[in-house]
Amino acid sequence: MDTNPASSPSGVPLDPAEIRKARAARFERIARWVLPIIVMIATIGLWQWYVDAYKVPHYILPGPDRVVQALVDDWATLWPALMTTIAITLGALTIATLGGVGLAVLFAQSKWVEMSFFPYAIILQVTPVIVIAPLIFIYVPSKIAGLLICAWIVAFFPILSNTTLGLNSADHNLRNLFQLYGATRWQTLRFLRLPAALPYFLGGLRIAGGLSLIGAIVAEFVAGTGGLGSGLAFKILEASYRLNIPRMFAAILLISVTGIIIFACLSVLSHLLLKDWHESAIKRDA
Repeated sequence: MDTNPASSPSGVPLDPAEIRKARAARFERIARWVLPIIVMIATIGLWQWYVDAYKVPHYILPGPDRVVQALVDDWATLWPALMTTIAITLGALTIATLGGVGLAVLFAQSKWVEMSFFPYAIILQVTPVIVIAPLIFIYVPSKIAGLLICAWIVAFFPILSNTTLGLNSADHNLRNLFQLYGATRWQTLRFLRLPAALPYFLGGLRIAGGLSLIGAIVAEFVAGTGGLGSGLAFKILEASYRLNIPRMFAAILLISVTGIIIFACLSVLSHLLLKDWHESAIKRDA
């Protein structure tokens, strides 16, 4: 039995260049996780040292220890607010996904419809949500509905534009082949244009996931209503009024972690759907 590590499973010696390439790839995979962790630990350590060394008051800049303590002490307050913000975010993302994909399919089926309505989608995108949010909360009696609309406005356009681009990017030679074989418009959409648009849609979905969270937070700031059912944005406002800066940092930390989790989940979904066939997800040798 050959125990030489420089040999392949079949016993054939590997090329030294291939060995170096494999080692470099393995090192890169490890560094991809280790380096950000090292930077984070160094940043937290530097932050704690600065606060302790210069005796910075906690109502100006709390140390990481105070932020963690506030997260533990105020968990009973922050957890329901986090759940409210997540519910608004996921609700808006779901509505944006269904509406964006549905409208993109309609645009793909009719150029006249796309030319008629796509400019208004652009206007909706380029108008800052913080400008129109007060009007939304005036005309919409339900606070939850107003929050959903604001978050939906922010998340809607990336899905619509990316999916529309993907549907229109199907290979024209294949479209001609489908037409030659007598495929119906529905068959062309189902078996050619939708699969071609999937990578574009998933890219837009990853962008919209973060934007829906931003939209929910901005909408909560504009609404400014507290009490039962208030989200993390109101907790930040409330803590700022009381100069409870550690709680503010704890709420911001929860928002950041939520955004990272949303992006990570959507990235995993994208990889699972594309890993077997699309070039962006197929593992290739460096």
